[in-house]
Amino acid sequence: MIMETIKQSQLNIGTLGHVDHGKTTLTYAITHSWTDVHSESIKRSMTIKLGYSDATIGICGEENSIESYTTDSKCKEGKPVRPVRRISLLDAPGHETLMATAIAGSNIIDAALFVIAATEPCPMPQTKEHLMLINALGIEKVIVVQTKVDIVGKEQAEKHYAQIKNFIKGSRIADARIIPVMANKNINVDAVLEAIVKMEVPKRDITSDPAMYVARSFDVNRPGAKIAGLLGGVVGGSIIRGKLKVGDEIEIRPGINRSKDKGKRESYTPILTTVESLLAEKDRLDEAIAGGLIAVGTDLDPSFTKADALVGQMVGRAGKLPNVVNDIDIKYTSLERNDLPKQAFRPNEPLLLGIGTGTNVGYVKVAKKNTLGIELKHPACIDKSTKVSILRNFSQRWHLSGYGTLSQ
Repeated sequence: MIMETIKQSQLNIGTLGHVDHGKTTLTYAITHSWTDVHSESIKRSMTIKLGYSDATIGICGEENSIESYTTDSKCKEGKPVRPVRRISLLDAPGHETLMATAIAGSNIIDAALFVIAATEPCPMPQTKEHLMLINALGIEKVIVVQTKVDIVGKEQAEKHYAQIKNFIKGSRIADARIIPVMANKNINVDAVLEAIVKMEVPKRDITSDPAMYVARSFDVNRPGAKIAGLLGGVVGGSIIRGKLKVGDEIEIRPGINRSKDKGKRESYTPILTTVESLLAEKDRLDEAIAGGLIAVGTDLDPSFTKADALVGQMVGRAGKLPNVVNDIDIKYTSLERNDLPKQAFRPNEPLLLGIGTGTNVGYVKVAKKNTLGIELKHPACIDKSTKVSILRNFSQRWHLSGYGTLSQ
């Protein structure tokens, strides 16, 4: 089995694109598992929360042949696959009302599969916004995947291909490779795998104090489980620097909301716990380094982690994480959008913020030319390297309007 050789993912790859363009189907074709395990996602046939899964890409036969790339565990003739790269795939929602969730996931990805279906004109609304997101966050390793080409026929697929080329012209990904696929039939998916293997793996900082963003959190115990057999809460996410080991004492910030008076600012208490286990999907690790998606088993009461209660928080060594803040000052860059009103920020205007792997609400307190002072509705622990995405509300919809970095 190829999964036994490469224990931890080397790349976090996000799927971006308009709703129902085939992101989840493409993810299944690569990983052989559905990332839409959230019950509401299944009921509505669309991705609601971030889904993620690992895959190991291997080679059968000659390395210079596209057809040699696979994520199967064995070659067709029964021979073992030679593993070359393990990846973590994050499947982000494409619906405009879930844009903030897509933004949260994009903060921990190294590369993207930008999915554009040939069955609709390019660009569709969220295709536009996701390209803005790619440009805003500086995601440079991007493969454009043209899906559903089998539905439209050769002539329409070629016209649509030209639309894609015109759409990305002048953007950060103007020279990105465009790969037509039939994901539901697993046709040309091997070309996507080859392109992923050729991506350069970013250099990781594994010597600094560890810092990890929480993308999901779970109670893994089955209903009715006996107390003696209960497991502690689990947090899943990506280590952005440093490494974690089994037995490490860690802190989670901001932690638990201890507020009693709803009329006052929220007050949080950091959580102290111990790393009981480390998992890269089903593979147990003694230590996990920056890169890839990791599940951290703790000795916490699982009620603290159930139902994604800790999403957006940070994990690290006690006393080594950034301070928890209620207000932030950011250097703001506005996106050029002809489809939105050109309005100055208003005092107390509500904003939807993508911070790390979480979302927050903020209120404008100070607005200067390139600086925003924002009061946060919920306290946050923010790494200084994080880009904050900013969505404004126009016509009862949240739209990506810009991004910023923390002012020193």
